[in-house]
Amino acid sequence: MKATGIVRRIDELGRVVIPKEIRRTLRIREGDPLEIFTDREGGVILKKYSPIGELLDFAREFTDAIHKTLGHIAVICDKDLVLAVGGPGKKEYIDMPVTGDLEELMENRKSMLLNTIEGKEAIPIIRGEDISKVSSQAVAPVISEGQAIGAVVLVSKEDRKMGDTELKVAETVAGFLGRQMEQ
Repeated sequence: MKATGIVRRIDELGRVVIPKEIRRTLRIREGDPLEIFTDREGGVILKKYSPIGELLDFAREFTDAIHKTLGHIAVICDKDLVLAVGGPGKKEYIDMPVTGDLEELMENRKSMLLNTIEGKEAIPIIRGEDISKVSSQAVAPVISEGQAIGAVVLVSKEDRKMGDTELKVAETVAGFLGRQMEQ
């Protein structure tokens, strides 16, 4: 654990305020779920909870299957990080923070097909990503109990235009993951 030098008191209801600097650094927003752990030395550990992280094995199998079937890079992320990748670029994408552009698409709760061939500009999935090599993307938000909790993104870097098939595949996987979270 890293010491911050910040001390907070617990109020009469058992609440403690997480300092703004820490919330900003860890991208913790109002309403975000946190897991609470204790360690052997009596410490309390708060960890940002990723609902999709519960389905990580499913996510990995889905991304690999999508890549083998369609030939596109398949990415599944929560609202903060890329969790699973199928196809080339695993090292480039995995465990990297997602961009504000992708977060915004998730929050809008609408699937999108972005084909640079048709003038619909691709968006970067991770910070610093070179989107000049991306020709198409299919993005479907994962919705669970009315909340956007992640996204399924298919990426083509081979001047291949995506269509309804790719968008439907992304939506199907996103729908499955969302329903699994509700059970």
